[in-house]
Amino acid sequence: MSVRRIYSAAIITVLLCIPALAQQQQAPQKPQPQQQQTAADPPGSEQQIFVPPPPEPPATTQKNSSSTQPGTSPSSSGTAPAKGSAIGTNDRLFFLLPNYGTLENSGSVQPLTVKQKFDIQLRNCFDPVVFPYVGLLAAVSQMSNSDPGYRQGALGYAKRYGASFVDSTDENFMVGAVYPSLFRQDPRYYQMGKGGLIHRTGYSVSRIFLTRADSGRTEFNFSEFFGSATSTAIGTTYRVGSEKNVGDAATDWGTMVAWDTAANLLKEFWPDIHNKFRRSSSKS
Repeated sequence: MSVRRIYSAAIITVLLCIPALAQQQQAPQKPQPQQQQTAADPPGSEQQIFVPPPPEPPATTQKNSSSTQPGTSPSSSGTAPAKGSAIGTNDRLFFLLPNYGTLENSGSVQPLTVKQKFDIQLRNCFDPVVFPYVGLLAAVSQMSNSDPGYRQGALGYAKRYGASFVDSTDENFMVGAVYPSLFRQDPRYYQMGKGGLIHRTGYSVSRIFLTRADSGRTEFNFSEFFGSATSTAIGTTYRVGSEKNVGDAATDWGTMVAWDTAANLLKEFWPDIHNKFRRSSSKS
């Protein structure tokens, strides 16, 4: 059994405790129009001298109204996501592992730049929680003696740790940044959030095969399949023994796609699970 299979099996379990909530953005407040004060002449006093009212401080009002929209851009719906929401929020399921690039109740969303696509994966791969988590996976691999070519001892553990970390990092970058930039596809997951269980499950699984392009249309998810295949090919360069053969590489590739499918399901249904936990805690 390869390190990647150990990693995939473990992370699917831990993903049950990973957040997939995206912050809902509030619509920017519209500045209230200033009321102009006028002085009405009393009837019968045509030659009365007009005394203007004391001036109001319009600069303060304009400053306050404009300060309600930092980092936002107008949209046709009248709402705009905050600057950080385009690349996802660091909302954590059970306050554990990071999850960026998941959008909930998204309306009009601007396409990501190439820099933002890479930024999502930088945040996901190098979050402080990831390092001890990879260490746990390497320990499981060490105890089960998977990839026996790595052997035991401190050096064997270090090799397993490095392989596990590279496995997750290159897969995330290939699927979520490199190929989305080349094919101009959106690596974010857009939650449906409504509908029945079967309907939402079908939608979530279909996101492995279909994705949103930067232009907004739906197209085949080239990034998923080419990205996971490239990551598998990279993995064969540092595998040991029989793990370099074509059969194991194909198995690893299928495991990656299955892992991403499970991750989509968890991203889709986590808000429902989270709300149940919240209601249970409020009752107790």
